[in-house]
Amino acid sequence: MVSTYRVAVLGGASEVCVPTTTRHLYLPAVVMNGHVHDLQILDFPPISTFPVNALQEWADACCRGLWRVHTYILVYDICCFDSFEYVKTIRQQILETRVIGTSETPIIIVGNMRDLQRGRVIPCWNVSHLVRKTWKCGYVECSAKYNWHILLLFSELLKSISCTHCKHKHAALCFQGALRHQVTPARPASCTSTVRAEGEAVLRQFPRETAGPERGAGGNGTVTVPA
Repeated sequence: MVSTYRVAVLGGASEVCVPTTTRHLYLPAVVMNGHVHDLQILDFPPISTFPVNALQEWADACCRGLWRVHTYILVYDICCFDSFEYVKTIRQQILETRVIGTSETPIIIVGNMRDLQRGRVIPCWNVSHLVRKTWKCGYVECSAKYNWHILLLFSELLKSISCTHCKHKHAALCFQGALRHQVTPARPASCTSTVRAEGEAVLRQFPRETAGPERGAGGNGTVTVPA
């Protein structure tokens, strides 16, 4: 089974790299745990504000597609403080649009330029703690120049999407379970019968049918995400 996910990549201006000027679309395929995932990665140029509705999204050609994605990847330069502030602002604007009516979409913060570690402006532990503990977002540091931790970024991306789908599935199962508890089904006569004699309730248990063979673990449709 092939899954298709749309990913939006936004990044602030950097003193080293030339920022993207137009929107680009990349179509890689990622194989993870034996499953193929087709990704539609939309690389957006720096935007001043995140569109608050679909009308504003389509009014600006650079923003088209921002509302219909499964994950946001916000990239900043670890050697540029303004780049981190840009990511911080865009993340906050994304959260504000969710209040208006967008669905829950995971956000991953990526610290690029890891090869220029000596020029870092914010300690790695401080950023990681802020992003993971306070913002509740995924965090990865990588080096696009040397292809370092790029696979880790894709792994974090797919795990974030899978966790979001699991939350929705779990909520649906809980809702269905609540509905089942509303009506208590009658106990089958073939299993138990109650006999009342002389004011005492005597429960007689009949033998149940022998259960069929158990299903093997990891059947069709099961996706195993590594820890």
